This record gives sequence, structure tokens and C-alpha cells, in this order.
Amino acid sequence: MQLLLLHLDDALELQPDFMHSSMMAGAQEVSDKESGRSIRLWGRKQALDCLWRNLAKTAPLSAKGSRLCFMGSGDFHHVTALLLQLALEGCSQPVTVIHIDNHPDWVHFDNGMHCGSWVNKALEQPLVKKVITLGVCSHDLRSPERKGANLLPLADGRLELYPYEHPPSRVKSSYGSGASFSQVAGALHWQSISVLGESNFLDRLLSRIETQAVYITIDKDVLSDADAVTNWDQGSMRLPYVLWLLSEIGERHRVIGADVTGDYSAPSYGGDLYMRAMKKAEILIEQPYRRRDIASTRNINSAANHALLEVLSELMP
Repeated sequence: MQLLLLHLDDALELQPDFMHSSMMAGAQEVSDKESGRSIRLWGRKQALDCLWRNLAKTAPLSAKGSRLCFMGSGDFHHVTALLLQLALEGCSQPVTVIHIDNHPDWVHFDNGMHCGSWVNKALEQPLVKKVITLGVCSHDLRSPERKGANLLPLADGRLELYPYEHPPSRVKSSYGSGASFSQVAGALHWQSISVLGESNFLDRLLSRIETQAVYITIDKDVLSDADAVTNWDQGSMRLPYVLWLLSEIGERHRVIGADVTGDYSAPSYGGDLYMRAMKKAEILIEQPYRRRDIASTRNINSAANHALLEVLSELMP
């Protein structure tokens, strides 16, 4: 396994214990904070292509290897689409993407990618059979069409979404029913983890992964405040449950790659005045404001990263 620390911000550098453990485990570091400022929250195609070329050049993946990447704030979750593309270059079989997140990341976004839109790009990859999103609790599921969600993959079965807990989502169009939802009149009723029960959901999840190969992406904002400190609103899952899910998936499937986002960092934006203003306005609306204790943030996030590194390292060749 290739362990990669991708420094698009300073989130990982603020965790010296985790940095030390990663380096002792043979981690490679790639620092591209200029790209980070340009693509934070969302980025245009030119900037994303520049980062992709940098990753392909500085962190090439061996033909038989897999990569585990830690990459800082969840504001960079759209980089998953680039890492997935690189992982698929050495793959010849269909892949299921396991997406663990407090947000569905399924909105329409033109001329680039948003950290909330990358699932659509992942589904464009010919080898991606399905994306399974789990753990969502956020308000993105409240009237999702109005918020720009692309729900068509739900209807055709290429996307399954299992909230941790959420009431039915009001919709205007007809999407039928799928493995993770059923439409009753004007609402999507979800198969939520909390209602199914965590143990029962694990059995359901394993039955829905129909490929031998999987790619795993984790945004730590899926976790409760006790297990993570992030830039975003956070969910209700606990870290031990996520680690259990990962272990069970890894016992039955080949993990071709994985990435972890969701560490906290103070936002810094590049680009022109208009782009910076647009992004600042967006986070004022979308991201909750709260004071963060530096030491507590470091300790909580570092502990979660240590645990994720330990479990994922065991699963990946």
C-alpha cells in the first residue's frame, strides 16, 4: 500500500503525532497548497487538471499497488474523483465506491467540481458500477431537488444512499423505488441505518456490494462531535462503528484505494476577487460557525486518523 499525505491545506501538519506515525509507516508527502487555495470548496477544470497532473507525476501508483490518501479538510472532497480516476487506471474490473459522509455530494455543478458534486463525476467512470453513500444526516436531503441534487442515478440503481437518520425527502418528480429508498406520493422514504439497526445494516450493505473491487472514501463529518472536528455540520455515526464497517468490507472485497477527508483547517481561498467572495459567501450559509479549541481539535482529529490508518492499512495490499 502507498500511503500519501496530500497537503492542500495545513490540517494534517497541525497533527504532529499523526504526521510522525505516517512518516514512520513510509508515507509520501505531496504539498500543493497553491492548488488547494484555488480549488477549495470548488474548482474550475483548469485548476483541477493541474492538480491531477501533479499527482500523476509526483505520486505515481505502481501497477499492483493501492493508495491510501489523507488530504485535510472536507472542503477538498472533490479531489476524491481525481484519486479514483488514478486508481482505476490500474484496474480492469468493475468497482463499487463506498462513500461514508454526512452529505450526499450529488449536486449539479458546471465547468469544474464542487466538494458537493463529485459523486456525479465518479459515476461517469466506465468501471464504476455503483456508488453507495452511507451515514448522511444533513439537511441536503430536505427537498433535494430544490438544492440542485442529481437524483437520476438513484432511479437507475447506480446510486444507493442510506442515511444514518433522516425523515422522508420531499420531491416533485417520480423516481420509483430502489434498494435504499421507496417513493410514496411526493416523498422518498429512506432505508436508514438507525431504523434498520447498525448490525442489520452491515448485512444489508455487504449484500449490496456486487463487485470484488471497492474504493472507499470517508469524510469525517459523518462522525459525531466526540470523534471529529470538521469545517462542516456533522452527523451521528461513531468512529468504532465506521471502523467495524471498514473491517467487514475489507474481509470480503479487494480495496483498490481509499481516501480520508474531514480534518479542520481555517479556509484560505485563491483566485480572483469574485471567486473568493463567492466562496466566502457560500461558507457563511453552508458551514456552521463555532469556536474551536486548537488542542482539542488536534487531539480528536489525530486520534481518528490514527485509528483509520491502522484499520485501512490492514485492508489494503
